Amino acid sequence: MEQHLQDLYEVLSKVDGYVYPNEIELNWSILIVLYPYITGLVAGAFILASLERIFKIRILKPTYGIALLTAFSFMLVATMPLVSHLGKPLRAYEIMITPHSSSAMAIFGFVYLWYLMVVLFLEIWFDYRRDMVIWAGETTGFKRFMYRLLSLWTTDISPKSVALDNRIGYIVTVIGVPSAFLLHGYVGFIFGSIKANPWWSTVLMPVIFLFSAMVSGIALVMGIYIILSKIRRQVIDMNCLDTIARYLFYILIIDFTLEGLDQIHRIYVAEESFEALHKLVFGQLFFTLFIVQGFFGTILPLLTLGTFQFYKPRAEIRKVIYLVLSVLILIGIFFMRWNVVIGGQLFSKSFYGYTSYKVGMIGAEGYLMAAIWLIVPFLILSFLLWLLPPWKKIETDHGNLEE
Repeated sequence: MEQHLQDLYEVLSKVDGYVYPNEIELNWSILIVLYPYITGLVAGAFILASLERIFKIRILKPTYGIALLTAFSFMLVATMPLVSHLGKPLRAYEIMITPHSSSAMAIFGFVYLWYLMVVLFLEIWFDYRRDMVIWAGETTGFKRFMYRLLSLWTTDISPKSVALDNRIGYIVTVIGVPSAFLLHGYVGFIFGSIKANPWWSTVLMPVIFLFSAMVSGIALVMGIYIILSKIRRQVIDMNCLDTIARYLFYILIIDFTLEGLDQIHRIYVAEESFEALHKLVFGQLFFTLFIVQGFFGTILPLLTLGTFQFYKPRAEIRKVIYLVLSVLILIGIFFMRWNVVIGGQLFSKSFYGYTSYKVGMIGAEGYLMAAIWLIVPFLILSFLLWLLPPWKKIETDHGNLEE
């Protein structure tokens, strides 16, 4: 009898398609992969900005404004993959106006509003208010109207008023750091608290999500800074770029260690789900987990950035390498989210049988819709960089200091 059951298990473990009718389709698609990915970019970019604002790491000044505007741009779109995934998206706003303390998703509505409207919006407003007043007097037409509107038609830019703006902005940033941890840590909490799924159920999930978010956000800002400098034909501050790369290296080590620790723990405990997860990892997820996320998204950047701690090639070569590494890391973190969200749905709850997931090109859950919600934040960021150029702000600040 025991041998018969073992033979049955071996046969069913190779089945491509669930055994039970109620496990035919995946409930969460690529759009749900995008949701934690985008919120991670927000949290990581904001944390990089806070290093300059709170911890006074002045060498990061060239990327402070870029990081802040990047976080705001992606935050505006963070909920849209979820809204697109809903069967009735017009009711999505109810999550933000209906208190429900026992629902993790309902709590997210309040966390989202808090982080978007209180933290990011207020920090940008207090940071740019004086500059918008100055720019309103230097421009005409649409820009002048926007500067006056965004500054709420204020005109007081006295040293006392500016000092108050800076003080309040600093307080908002201090509040924003734990808020950033809460914003993305809770996403990992949602997955980690699903005890019925052994691929997700781990206490390390919120921490892993948080550090991977920091990695992706820093890599994004680094890449944007390099590209913007090339477009504007400005000299890249290599001290700033090397410092960002160094922080990226340190956080990437922590992220890699946490994920490795999680896998080692799974292997050591070897619960009843271990065999099914083992076949999943070395089957459907082998390419996305080991090749894309593991090698190209983690090991290769770690080795390269680690080498740069001892030997640095000339600046032009480092710029290209940093740009390539930022892209590889962003792709790796995306597939980390893919492996969690999609991977956790590819095996049967009975641990017998697997399924596959294919994404269509068009449709509500297709590649095209996913691409739209990845492109829109960059369009918003382009507009914000045109309206609130951080490099012009730095020049304005420098000019006032000289005066």
